[in-house]
Amino acid sequence: MNSPVQPVETEYSFELQRYTGYIAFFVAIVFSLFHLANGYKVWLDEFSLRAVHLSMVLLLSFLLLPFKKNKKRTNIQIAFDLALGLIAGASAFYAFTQYETLVNRIGLPVEGLDLFFGIALVVLLIEATRRKVGLALPIICAVFILYAYLGQYCPSAIAHQGYTTSQIINHFYFTVDGIFGVPLGVSAKYIVLFILFGSFLQVTKAGNFFIDLAFCIVGRTRGGPAKAGVLASGFFGSISGSAVANVMTTGQITIPLMKKTGYKPFFAGAVEAVASSGGQLMPPVMGASAFIMAEMLGVTYWNVVVAAFIPAILYYLALLIMVDLEAGRNGLKGMRKEELPSFWETLKSGWQFLLPLVLLVIMLGMQYSAQKSVFWSIVLLLVVSLFRKETRINLKSFIEALKQGAETSIEVALVCACVGTIIGTFMLTGLGLKFSSILINLAGNNILILLALTMACSIVLGMGMPTSAAYLTLAILVAPALVDMGVLPMAAHLFVFYFGIISAITPPVALASYAGASLAGADFNKTGWVALRLGIVAFIIPYMVVYGPPLMMEGEVTRIIACAMTAIIGVTFLAVGLQRCFLLKLSIVESVLYVAAALCLIDTGAITDLVGFAIGFICIVYHLFNYRKNKTAGGDALEF
Repeated sequence: MNSPVQPVETEYSFELQRYTGYIAFFVAIVFSLFHLANGYKVWLDEFSLRAVHLSMVLLLSFLLLPFKKNKKRTNIQIAFDLALGLIAGASAFYAFTQYETLVNRIGLPVEGLDLFFGIALVVLLIEATRRKVGLALPIICAVFILYAYLGQYCPSAIAHQGYTTSQIINHFYFTVDGIFGVPLGVSAKYIVLFILFGSFLQVTKAGNFFIDLAFCIVGRTRGGPAKAGVLASGFFGSISGSAVANVMTTGQITIPLMKKTGYKPFFAGAVEAVASSGGQLMPPVMGASAFIMAEMLGVTYWNVVVAAFIPAILYYLALLIMVDLEAGRNGLKGMRKEELPSFWETLKSGWQFLLPLVLLVIMLGMQYSAQKSVFWSIVLLLVVSLFRKETRINLKSFIEALKQGAETSIEVALVCACVGTIIGTFMLTGLGLKFSSILINLAGNNILILLALTMACSIVLGMGMPTSAAYLTLAILVAPALVDMGVLPMAAHLFVFYFGIISAITPPVALASYAGASLAGADFNKTGWVALRLGIVAFIIPYMVVYGPPLMMEGEVTRIIACAMTAIIGVTFLAVGLQRCFLLKLSIVESVLYVAAALCLIDTGAITDLVGFAIGFICIVYHLFNYRKNKTAGGDALEF
């Protein structure tokens, strides 16, 4: 009889032996059902939930991930990895079984089985994380652990007394300030359920509905396929929460159509990369980091959704404008009516997929927990999938969604647990306060310099790590310094969150751009640099959020509306300046002036706004004068 798990189609592409297939299949299904049950009714305390969650994640990790990427494992290697998985899983599960005893022993020397399982968990957690996300995060964790050991030998600004193995393991393993801390709790309570929601949407083919809907809305406008790619990636990316996964899903449809319409391959790949990366900014689901942010700030997830809404709209608006101007400059047309699906037929065939998303937003807005909200959204999705034969979930697709959700959850769970060692080091050594002081002194108490330093750190860290890992690290290291300088906590965390996301389109390590280039058959470097230009507004929005709290819907309604309108005009000026075209192609001087006007509108102060509006008004009047003059002379204007 064949294994219930066929060769697993993961990024590592290897074939499981029969016995490991049974184990992996069983653990994955139990993992997903366990979290669905906990979403319906919380029946474990926080620490126990985290321990059981991590136990199954570690076992799955060593079953599914080889020591080296893209390498088939021999039977000996599989047996060795199975042994490691069992030890790693047992190490986390031991904390669950001994929880009450461990609480009473906090602060006492760790020895015997406690010490063995504690060390095993730290070492194997770091190894599992290396296998899944690469070396960057494990190296950072190893450096922090060494710092906990050797603090007495560090420079005086960050020196401490140094701690023994027993003390470090006691803090990492037996408290909620280490591995079993807040990030892992968010993964166990919320993120897995939202990932399962996305998995069920995929097996019901909801992704196809959102793509078709995007084409119906903008397909006939100039550059229609590119705009449809932007909208579809925003819809789907909000659910998937992964830039690369989003590119590989929607890009297979949108990139070929963009090329067919006349866009150059590198531009098509860049558009898809930028649009897909922004999906993590787009409510209502956003990326995994949004749930972690809510927990770390001590606010509801709805608060994060509300704060992120206007910046997300600005991001996609700027991208749509740049795509439109590119189409106008190159004389590109939209798609013909007969090439597009019917709007009403599309809506008729997939309207039911909007209901779970509407329910999710309503429940979050009514202050239900994210856990409860997404659980009932999943239930509603299962119900509405029965409306049509093509979308109906049967037992096979239900199990596939459970398995896919478990496999997708591995990365976030490992990252959250691994970052717990960094948090543990901060709490144990008091490094957090010291690091904030160092950053503030380095910036000379200048908020703009501190923001620039934070931006650089965020982009560099994001190049080597997933968004959630980059955000967590920076939320611990840098966000407190921003708050100490007077930045609102939500703005500080959104700032590092945004820059962690756009590292996916920032060369030289621009993973989303590389994924788009591979689908488009384009040059990687060229695609990366064009994506950076198209996504340049994403470098501006975080500063707008810091300097303009109303963009996070803070304050009076009139002030929020005024700031939003100013920001919309600002990103429009920025898009026009960077694309160097409007009704006509722009000179270098005009482009610089448009960009200058946009930058003046970053700050919500009255003087800078007036300067920005004045520069923009002069540019528009001059441009309209040239346009009329050119038209009278019979010249060519850009088509709209």
